Amino acid sequence: MKSLDDLSYIKKIDPQGMYDLLLSFPVQVDTAYAIGQRCPLPEVKPSSVKNIVLAGMGGSAIGGDLARSYLAEDLKIPFLICRNYTLPDFVGPDSLVIASSYSGNTEETIEVYQQAKDAGATLLAITTGGKLAEKADADGTPLIKIPPGLPPRAALGYSFVPLLVSLWRMKLAPDRCMDFFGGEHILKQGVEEYKVEVPLSENLAKEIATKLHRKLPIIYSATDHFDAVAARFKGQLCENSKMLSFFNFFPEFNHNELVGWNKLYDLQPHLAVVILRDEDDHHRIRRRMELVKGIVEDLQVPVYELESKGSCLLERIFSLIQLGDFISFYLAILNEVDPTPVRVIDHLKSELAKI
Repeated sequence: MKSLDDLSYIKKIDPQGMYDLLLSFPVQVDTAYAIGQRCPLPEVKPSSVKNIVLAGMGGSAIGGDLARSYLAEDLKIPFLICRNYTLPDFVGPDSLVIASSYSGNTEETIEVYQQAKDAGATLLAITTGGKLAEKADADGTPLIKIPPGLPPRAALGYSFVPLLVSLWRMKLAPDRCMDFFGGEHILKQGVEEYKVEVPLSENLAKEIATKLHRKLPIIYSATDHFDAVAARFKGQLCENSKMLSFFNFFPEFNHNELVGWNKLYDLQPHLAVVILRDEDDHHRIRRRMELVKGIVEDLQVPVYELESKGSCLLERIFSLIQLGDFISFYLAILNEVDPTPVRVIDHLKSELAKI
């Protein structure tokens, strides 16, 4: 397909340079790691922290989701993502609350920051500036300052990596910093595999994008470690590609949603399923994936399986995040929409600001 192999055509659809941000993601991760190593942190005794809550929305919250998923087997205390105006009532002096807002002006996060302060929680902020930075400075709250000027969803390295490194530095999770060298390598390799210069016939991201074009994708993954990757993929399809997408997890959806496939009302031609797979998926989950693939294909709905790549968990998480990002970008080109603006979200925020 000429359009996906034609850089000049792509630049006309993508005038604000989302493609360049995808190419530079390995550099962003490297920079973000350096920020995480030198940023100020609260002084905490690991034994005194009984729970961690990250407050954030959208692209700022997904970094917390990824940290939670990645650390699922390392953390000995609960780690919750708060996507709301209110904190859980259990938050108190033995809580670490991390307020993450790329712009620094996310109204839900600002409210939760104040509630956490009032509850006596230990605070940490991650932002480029805005009201959150002002509050953190006024309160003496440690602030992880990240570079501005990006769409929040394209700043994933900055919302995820310094957070992860900070949790290691505070000794709340075992330090696995050596994994970042492999993670950077897998991302550089992915750029070479998915860039525009690699033709559709040899480019997995372009191939899957063409198969999902004019479809409603449903993303399934295992709960362990890759639930946040599925959520990220869905979000990128909605924001970059400007198309609806949904996601769910094995094994939970096998106990409810699977039954809903019984009545499709002639929707089959409009649906497509993507299953995200990993070598460490539980053996019963892998069997469930095989069975579900057969059930869905018997309904004449195509199923595409994407396998993670890498020798450690962080590499494998990065590999599927990057592949999903490139797929969503190429779908934007096929949909002939600029992947960067999210005008309906801007409109919603503008209307809320009037209240």
